[in-house]
Amino acid sequence: MKLVRYGRAGKEKPGLIDGAGKLRDLSEVVADIDGATLDPRSLSRIAKIKPESLPAVRGAPRIGPCVGHVGNFVAVGLNYADHATESGMAVPKEPVLFTKAPSCIVGPNDDVIIPKGSTKTDWEVELAIVIGARASYVAEAQALSHVAGYCICNDVSEREFQLERSGQWVKGKSAPTFGPLGPWLVTPDEIPDVQKLGLWLDVSGERMQTGSTATMVFGVKQLVSYISHFMILEPGDVITTGTPPGVGSGKKPPRFLKPGDTMSLGVDGLGRQAQRVLAWKAAG
Repeated sequence: MKLVRYGRAGKEKPGLIDGAGKLRDLSEVVADIDGATLDPRSLSRIAKIKPESLPAVRGAPRIGPCVGHVGNFVAVGLNYADHATESGMAVPKEPVLFTKAPSCIVGPNDDVIIPKGSTKTDWEVELAIVIGARASYVAEAQALSHVAGYCICNDVSEREFQLERSGQWVKGKSAPTFGPLGPWLVTPDEIPDVQKLGLWLDVSGERMQTGSTATMVFGVKQLVSYISHFMILEPGDVITTGTPPGVGSGKKPPRFLKPGDTMSLGVDGLGRQAQRVLAWKAAG
């Protein structure tokens, strides 16, 4: 299934994409696409519904983040060896973990805002994992049974805040709009091999990133298991799994986002995103 949330920001409705690519309304079946919906029993119930029996959504509504009410937004750093190299850092022996504030999550085609005072806002196309069953001290062999599905994440980053302002990476990863998710949450049955997915990202029409989940240092099973040994993962939590090479900070000379740029990105089987880059403005 391809599950989706659509409508005005903060007022999204649940939906799914049928076999013909049409958006269908799920509001009479579930209240939202969130932790309460993503447990195996609920997903099984939704999977039994014939999409054609659901109301078609007219027009072209805004597509929101594909998961609502995210509790934990966990990120994995330096999880592609060639990205670690371009960043001038060693390939990690264990997963590097940090968090992104859930308040940074936006829809896949919403504008990305360069933060106040930023000079080094950067892009990162990533595969994201969405948890569907509570995970604590999970073995790798059982890890995938805790996954509700996958989606695209643009792990937008401010490199000065992240690397030059001391302390944790969360400071460069959590500005408003720094977490576009979607367009769809795709259930695992539609993904033959999650470790063989192509990823790409363009900035203003120029290809910047091309990669494959086949080159991840730590795969999906390893990450879910590993993270569950340090925290409890709840349904609706999101893990974004790292980016392939081609980020702006790795260019020679470095290149960063500026107002007027556009980002387009995609992952095989998970759709695509497109964002405009805007300058920060004071509210009011």
